[in-house]
Amino acid sequence: MEKVITSTNFQEFLQEPGLLVIDFWATWCGPCRMLSPIVDELAVEYEGRATVAKCNVDDCEDIAAQFGIRNIPTLIFVKDGAVVDRTVGVLPKQELEAKFNLYL
Repeated sequence: MEKVITSTNFQEFLQEPGLLVIDFWATWCGPCRMLSPIVDELAVEYEGRATVAKCNVDDCEDIAAQFGIRNIPTLIFVKDGAVVDRTVGVLPKQELEAKFNLYL
């Protein structure tokens, strides 16, 4: 199950060991709405092995700026506190699964 990142709980997410996948999105973003069901499915499928969290760029501009988010949807893959990969745009579920598996 995906979680919601806010400016107040963000540091807690970064301190967790293992794989963290952050979905940067916005309510007005059409491609974000296309990617969202895929991210939701992956959050359920990888529960216990990876943390999937959503970060609304309109609510958390500081976090988006910290990661250099210029286009959404963007997925940031963080392994043990360090950014290891990112994707921009809508990708098929199989490609995202491959990235999850690569960093687990």
